[in-house]
Amino acid sequence: MPIKRLFVANRGEIALRIVRAAQALNIETVVAVSDADRDSAAARLADRSIVLGPAAAAKSYLDPRLIVHAAKESGCDGLHPGYGFLSERAILPRLCAQHGIAFVGPEPDVIDALGDKLRARAMAGAAGVPLVPGSECVASAADARREGDRIGYPVLLKASAGGGGRGMVIANNGDEAEAGFHKASAEAVAAFGDGTLFMERFVPEARHVEVQLMGDGKGQVLHFGERDCSVQRRYQKLIEEAPCAAMPDHLRRQLHESAVALAASVNYRNAGTAEFLFDVQRQEFYFIEVNARIQVEHPVSEAITGFDLVQEQIRIAGGAGLSVSQQDVKISGHAIECRINAEDAARDFLPSPGRITRWEPPQGPGIRLDSHMSAGAMIPPFYDSMVGKLIVHGSDRADAIARLGDAIDHFVVEGVPTTLPLHRAIIAHPDFIENRIHTRWLEQVLLPDYGKKAA
Repeated sequence: MPIKRLFVANRGEIALRIVRAAQALNIETVVAVSDADRDSAAARLADRSIVLGPAAAAKSYLDPRLIVHAAKESGCDGLHPGYGFLSERAILPRLCAQHGIAFVGPEPDVIDALGDKLRARAMAGAAGVPLVPGSECVASAADARREGDRIGYPVLLKASAGGGGRGMVIANNGDEAEAGFHKASAEAVAAFGDGTLFMERFVPEARHVEVQLMGDGKGQVLHFGERDCSVQRRYQKLIEEAPCAAMPDHLRRQLHESAVALAASVNYRNAGTAEFLFDVQRQEFYFIEVNARIQVEHPVSEAITGFDLVQEQIRIAGGAGLSVSQQDVKISGHAIECRINAEDAARDFLPSPGRITRWEPPQGPGIRLDSHMSAGAMIPPFYDSMVGKLIVHGSDRADAIARLGDAIDHFVVEGVPTTLPLHRAIIAHPDFIENRIHTRWLEQVLLPDYGKKAA
């Protein structure tokens, strides 16, 4: 049954993005807002908005029963969780199902299974997907030393329930493995309420490559190419691009086949991303995890394929199935996305909430801005600091870099500091231009010099 009225259970640019996608499909929208977001761009554009509660996320965007109650009372028959908040919490789709609301995302059992990294790793292995050499559950510091000796150092201790770099520690020898076990386990308990750890061989100069997937829940899964998300700080992505220009075509085909095989093996439904480490020196890739939701960086996949992934999500949740075949998905050109945060990169990325006094984004062919900001808009201190995503599309990587540099140069934001100057410095660096980057490049190479220049 096609969705007629969609509840948007998120905020910021993704809430606005979902409203626009639904309106393009002639679907009514109801946006959930906290008291701090009652005048947001998404609330103004939607057919209706509902104030969930106070600004604190725990009392608004992170309360699944409150959200589903609001969706039901507003007559919605579909719910889109966006990313972050409750998007990967199985309780939300379970509550939706109990109230006859179509959840725009995977089945709850699949979310549960993929959210546990050890279970996801086992599922990937069963589907024939390459894994980083590693361990099963590590139960003690002595186990960590023993497994580290077996795998070979350096190793990475990881939280099974983890994400976002929390509960992750690198160990270069047995003593560090024992100490790292206690540190990672404590972080995992504090962040996720679950201290279960496992270990993997650490790849010092890896690239982070991920495949955009879309499944119909009946075993049919398509890919929309891969993204290279190697520019990171503390495991948080800053710049994403598509395709991965550093990967040869034969590996790219294997990467796509592996991602599709994994998703098909669990009858994956809706949008998801299979993430991998790409060891450039060994010319091998290894499975990391699956993110069971739409990703922040999905626009670069849209730019190179021409498909609206959020509209496709909504259609699938309404029972329409996939609207395209794999043969329809053609890759064209190169796209790059910058996450623009209201942070002062020269002051250790200090968050900078406040009012934007001037907002003049760039315009022109191949330029897209996903943002909920405008002149006079307030950035509240209660949530993440992202104020928008600048996406460019060029004929190739060099053309995309040139367009991005020009777009940043013409982007005027006043009132709060943003990370735009940092992005300008990144894309002007010879290593980025020549594509000699890896997941630790930003922190090891650029940021130390960037800090000195800023001082």
